[in-house]
Amino acid sequence: MIYVVVGSGPAGVVATEQLRKLDPLANITLIGAEPEPPYSRMAIPYYLTSKIDESGTYLRKQASHFENYKVDVVRQRVTSIDTELNRLITDDGQVRRYDKLLIATGASPVVPPVPGIDSPGVHNCWTLADAREIVKLAKPGASVVLMGAGFIGCIILESLALREVNLTVVEMENRMVPRMMNDVSGNMIKSWCEQKGVDVHTSTRADSIEQLSGGKLRVSLSTGQSIDADLVISATGVAPNMDFAADSGLQIDQGIVVNDYLQTSDADIYAAGDVCQGKDFNTGEYAVQAIQPTAVEHAKVAATNMVRGHRTEHVGNVNMNVLDTLGLVSASFGMWMGVPGGDSTELVNEDEHKYLSLQFQDDILVGASSLGLTQHVGVLRGLIQSKTRLGAWKEKLMKDPMRIMEAYLACSQSQVGVA
Repeated sequence: MIYVVVGSGPAGVVATEQLRKLDPLANITLIGAEPEPPYSRMAIPYYLTSKIDESGTYLRKQASHFENYKVDVVRQRVTSIDTELNRLITDDGQVRRYDKLLIATGASPVVPPVPGIDSPGVHNCWTLADAREIVKLAKPGASVVLMGAGFIGCIILESLALREVNLTVVEMENRMVPRMMNDVSGNMIKSWCEQKGVDVHTSTRADSIEQLSGGKLRVSLSTGQSIDADLVISATGVAPNMDFAADSGLQIDQGIVVNDYLQTSDADIYAAGDVCQGKDFNTGEYAVQAIQPTAVEHAKVAATNMVRGHRTEHVGNVNMNVLDTLGLVSASFGMWMGVPGGDSTELVNEDEHKYLSLQFQDDILVGASSLGLTQHVGVLRGLIQSKTRLGAWKEKLMKDPMRIMEAYLACSQSQVGVA
């Protein structure tokens, strides 16, 4: 059996290991588009702050790992897939045949339509190549403009602040991390960052970037203000890497569409990770969840189903994000924004930057978000994932959401209703 895995991020690496475990005699090839050994993008912030070197970002530390697993690692970009002949073509002109193919190509940064976005000194923070350029320019005291305060932007924010730059953040939405925090909690993160010396502009966009003399850049904002910078970083979102599959005949929507077994519209092709439009645990609908835990889970399930004689259903992943922004931990789980007809309750302590929101459907917790309350993270996820019926505890939580630990312990022990 010939397996080919396209994409050398966490999903691709985990998939090759699962394939080798289940099919010891198979031919396995891992294709990645970047020149470095497979690495974790989530480790790049640690590289930016010199906590690790480049090798510290590698997904597998032992140099002989893939050789030991008898996985052929190819560093090329896939340009097209021929689903009729079960083959793919890489940018060096090589044709590779497969019996089963996994697409785990991840995502790439979206380039915002800002004049001057391609100027020298403007970078994404997505690859190790990007990180090397940022390290050169983000010296202590340098002026840096960060475009985007979403999940990725806030991870970069932390690293830049630790590099002691003069940091300005520009976010189009009216709050920070708008896809995991509501108005109240998102703006509490903003005030926290401002107290730490970060200049944050929400409801603001960059209208243009102008190249000045001496390598400086001038960023003009929609508010009429302009900021001179040594470095501009664009972190305005990502999109799935699936252009190479556009003419393959595969069903494509927000991502590559799969069934409950992570199998695409072609029986010999599977998808996993940021490129995959997989099942959401809470809604039962299919959507792209661009988070690493989902990518790893996808990889295990997809690889298992690629091996003859194995069959496991993907029940869906809980959408979750946990973020540390300059020491303030925020988290969101499941349907954190609530559901139609559902009930919700929240606790707000702006002075201490503490926040907790619970979202219910009947007496089941379906979503939650928190700020500055790290002790509840595991409990919130556990209740949502188990779909535990809270019974009388729902009303207790509506009055005091901080009793969530009591509710968890009581309900997990089938002691619903104990005061």
